[in-house]
Amino acid sequence: MKKYLIAGAVALAFGGAHAADVAPRAENAYLSQADAAARSARVSNVDYTLEFALTGKESFSGTTTLSFDLKDVSQPLTIDLDKATIGSMTVNGKAVTPQYNKWFITLAPADLVAGRNTVTIAYTRLHSTNGEGLHRMVDPVDGRVYTYSHFEPAAAHQMFPVFDQPDLKGTYQVTVTTPADWVVSSTMRETGVQDVDGGKKWTFPRSKKLSPYNFAMHAGPYKVWEDTSGKYPMRLFARQSVASQVSPQEWFKYTKQGLAFFDQYFGVPYQFEKYDQLLVPDFLYGAMENAAAITFGEGSFLHKEEMTAAQKQSLAGVILHEMAHQWFGDLVTMKWWNGLWLNESFASFMGTLATAESTEFTNAWQGFYSGGKQAAYVQDQRVTTHAIETPVPSTANAFDNIDAITYSKGASTLKQLRHLLGEEVFRKGVHNYLVKYQYQNATLDNFIGSLGEAAGRDLSGWTKEWLYEAGVNTIAADFSCAGGKVSSFTLRQSATTKELPTLREQRVQIGLFNLNAKGLSLSKNVAITYKGEATAVPELQGAACPDLVYPNYQDWGFAQVQLDKKSFATAQSSLSKVDDPLLRSMLWQSLWDGVRAAKLPLNDFLKTALANAPAEKDYTLLGDIVDKLRASKVYLEAQGPSAYSAKVGVQLEQMAFAATKAATDNNFQRRWFSTYLGLASSPTALKQLADILNGKLVVPRLNVSQDVRWDIIRRLNRFAYPGSEALLAAEQERDKSDSGQQAAISAAVVRPDAKVKAEWAATIADLQTKLPFSKVRTAMGSMYPTEQKALNEQTAAQRLATLGAVDKAAGPVYMRAYGASMIPATCTPASVERLDAAIAGLPDLSAGTRRALLVTRQEDERCVAIKKAMTVR
Repeated sequence: MKKYLIAGAVALAFGGAHAADVAPRAENAYLSQADAAARSARVSNVDYTLEFALTGKESFSGTTTLSFDLKDVSQPLTIDLDKATIGSMTVNGKAVTPQYNKWFITLAPADLVAGRNTVTIAYTRLHSTNGEGLHRMVDPVDGRVYTYSHFEPAAAHQMFPVFDQPDLKGTYQVTVTTPADWVVSSTMRETGVQDVDGGKKWTFPRSKKLSPYNFAMHAGPYKVWEDTSGKYPMRLFARQSVASQVSPQEWFKYTKQGLAFFDQYFGVPYQFEKYDQLLVPDFLYGAMENAAAITFGEGSFLHKEEMTAAQKQSLAGVILHEMAHQWFGDLVTMKWWNGLWLNESFASFMGTLATAESTEFTNAWQGFYSGGKQAAYVQDQRVTTHAIETPVPSTANAFDNIDAITYSKGASTLKQLRHLLGEEVFRKGVHNYLVKYQYQNATLDNFIGSLGEAAGRDLSGWTKEWLYEAGVNTIAADFSCAGGKVSSFTLRQSATTKELPTLREQRVQIGLFNLNAKGLSLSKNVAITYKGEATAVPELQGAACPDLVYPNYQDWGFAQVQLDKKSFATAQSSLSKVDDPLLRSMLWQSLWDGVRAAKLPLNDFLKTALANAPAEKDYTLLGDIVDKLRASKVYLEAQGPSAYSAKVGVQLEQMAFAATKAATDNNFQRRWFSTYLGLASSPTALKQLADILNGKLVVPRLNVSQDVRWDIIRRLNRFAYPGSEALLAAEQERDKSDSGQQAAISAAVVRPDAKVKAEWAATIADLQTKLPFSKVRTAMGSMYPTEQKALNEQTAAQRLATLGAVDKAAGPVYMRAYGASMIPATCTPASVERLDAAIAGLPDLSAGTRRALLVTRQEDERCVAIKKAMTVR
């Protein structure tokens, strides 16, 4: 198959460059793709013997014995190890003084041999506190210490000496000593636990071949649940102080269902013998697919009351996303980080498919449409849009493009490719890929080649236009009627911009609908494969002239839908007459797209929402609608006080509270009350919240859990409700848990108080602060809510002026949070101009921070346009 390589650097890196042609490795914290390729060209058959001594204190010690085959000794060889203190090092049995710069060790050619080499390094290192490497957390409730590893994209070298790149897979044999009450989970199940002085010694057998970022070792006094009812033994771990908030039966149910589904779908059995899942604190992301020892961030999966249907569906979806990675990512792994999108896209696609077909959540694709897919459409229309497959020059850039394009656009692309090729052909191609490349590293061409072989089709053209070209296309129906019948019908496709002109091929369904006594009913549906600017659809000639046409019915394709004028009017007036929840969701989205494009006045959308939202009976769609209501409220707050904003704000509050009281279903009630919490800002609504908190107002069937109490306190503090500071102080005494501390920080920081803002700004700016990074992130996210424009403006210029210095001093983990929360935007032309000046004046920002700045500017401009488009002020 013809290869579409984006940049010369990619061709060089994977073109088999000779070691002698490669310059010495740059003296910095990151590994370039070229250096990684040069190293993997020389090194093979890697084995790690890892010994760790964990005490629960701030540092740990380890000894790594690293064995590997080396092709030549013409150049030095580097081993990655971050910020450790090396006690001793031997190379092939000879003691050697380490040449070490705190990022990597350089082995001299004279100490190496062509053939098998063995390097042993004894070292100590501080535990990480930012969620990477071997993270350590002290539980504020009981003082217990918990550790867990997190290595993606390239942080294994923050825990042990390693060739920290995905295409140098190795085996791992682990021994670890711990305090006596600790348990240890790793890729393999332990074969021995011995009592030793002051603790226990855990021994694990050698693992199968894995990339470093897929290996894991977690240790602490975790509570452990076990289930052996399925084909593979399952365990679930959580901190002792939060164990009561875990529903292990739900975890084990979805895990067992998923393992059975994937075994059957892939036709390749699960390879890692046991299945451990751990809920861990301070986690940077939602979850991580470490082989057989998967980690999940506590924030999304601990619940102080019975889970709602939405929370259960989210749990199932994330479990199955990470499970898909056990095959696609762990068993077969990308060669370099430019392939990370394929791992994530495939897991997003397969996780949704498995949720829909192996759990009770058969409408999972509807949730995908309104959630991840819409985020992908938004991302693909930004100035920072990028191709799905992009170059990654070094590990510093590995997460630059980890966004909704990487996850959801990629998943949508795979979904429509499945429709294009046929479901069984697609499955066969995936099976063949997994069999051919198991325990190896593979490229996009390998994956597409497997699908193309199964389909008997050259997919190189499809690959180029979908995976190597950025932008989302718009499709629209162009039709005429005569005598009540369709006389002509053409599907038109347009490109995003002149700069992104690519038109694509894909298969969609075109649905024609007519209004009748029963509502809006489907009268005709045809599946077509379209390409180019115009595709005639003769199959629709003679059909009843429709009241509404939806040219991506049932959401097969990835394309923005532009409704024709008649269809748009029907959508706006007849939402309640649409029985199909997915179609109803799509029509809501068309209206919201009109708001974001400043073509439908926000006030018109809100009028439609107020009329239709209370009657919505589909739980998933209601979640989508109320998210749009909360976003509408943000736009109103950004525009500043007005008579209309105050009036409609009260209407929204009253609607949400009335729906809360009227709901007889617990899931609906909690969804509506959460909406009310997110909308409440009037004195009346805030007083109602305070009365609910103190028990003066009792809403039948509403459980005011600890989480709800904190949500109310945060809302009251956000608007400086009288007495809210005292309520915060009292709740801190009541709840001393880690989640309580996080909630207290959020409630304190969000107060509209210049002194509070200044104090927390100083803490955020202190890169040496002892405050765990998870709590710094919480503070960042609470600093400048939309309505606090005046407080935001007080330090806006300073934050932009120092953005370059902060970016240079802080790492990418810090800057991902900082860029999302701390770049000022206040929905005025002056704010847009200020961001323009910053963009022009800060040319040397890191790629990730520059993207954040560009996105902030674009969304600020959008807010101004939405304000201008409103017909009521």
